[in-house]
Amino acid sequence: MDTALAQAYLRFAELEAQGVSDTYEEWAVGVAGDPAVLDLIAQLPRAKRQANLVFAAARAAGAPVGPYPPFRAWLQQHWAELVPIALSHATQTNEAARCAVLLPILSRLPGPLALIEAGASAGLCLYPDRYSYRYDAGGVTTSLDPVDGPSDVEIPCTIDAGSVPTRVPTVVSRTGVDLNPLDVGDPDQVTWLETLVWPEHEARRTRLHAAARLVASDPPRLIRGDLLETVPRLIDDAPAGSHVVVFHSAVLVYLDPERRARFVDMMTARTDITWISNEGFDVLPRITAQVPRRPDGRTILAVNGTPVALVGAHGQGYEAL
Repeated sequence: MDTALAQAYLRFAELEAQGVSDTYEEWAVGVAGDPAVLDLIAQLPRAKRQANLVFAAARAAGAPVGPYPPFRAWLQQHWAELVPIALSHATQTNEAARCAVLLPILSRLPGPLALIEAGASAGLCLYPDRYSYRYDAGGVTTSLDPVDGPSDVEIPCTIDAGSVPTRVPTVVSRTGVDLNPLDVGDPDQVTWLETLVWPEHEARRTRLHAAARLVASDPPRLIRGDLLETVPRLIDDAPAGSHVVVFHSAVLVYLDPERRARFVDMMTARTDITWISNEGFDVLPRITAQVPRRPDGRTILAVNGTPVALVGAHGQGYEAL
């Protein structure tokens, strides 16, 4: 049995799925203690063994959503059907609700903004000015809408009273870079994005389709390329007079530590941008070292390398540090 792989699935269950998805928590705990299934997963390339991808690929291939024993039986019978999906797809969760935890920062920056997203997937997070927000600060709800009125995409978020944004920013350009940009005009690619949404999260699925319709009506500029090579060029190409913001959410975890460090060095060396990172606890050690406590499954939102908040992985909460 691959002990490291078992521990990875157990960590996923305890830190990411617990209290968020009962199905994925049960599946991950089941896999962690199941040598036969671990042996199947260990046949995949290392980058393809993560729980999010394996579970999404299984569901795309028709795995039953429910208790672990039927899921396990399905895996053993249909593993050959799962493998090509896992090999040809990636975890590109494009959660528009993450804009709710970006907005407290973006709303306070001088504009207009030129947004550059590293690891943009389909670019749904490049539209923070086009969504409606409902911020709950201790039972008091603040509504924030685009300048032209309420959006079909409405995002709820719990937040500290002192962090509630008061406006949406003015955005003059939206550019994303990804090794495999997704097109929300392609129904098959939208179906994969929907499969990446965890089983119980019906509101997220509804929001995904609303955001996809909005983005399809006014597509961003999405560049296929490597982050380290492409982001500097995009910064240099930003509209004159704009405030350039480079941001990413749950992306650098997919780079090896050496490339992560190079990206951080590249961002911190730029004095002409604002860099916003939203990554897991163990991803950026220089930032993690500044956080006074473990985030309990949340991610660390940082601005120019300084942590400012612990936030829900899907944008559902913002706690200022």
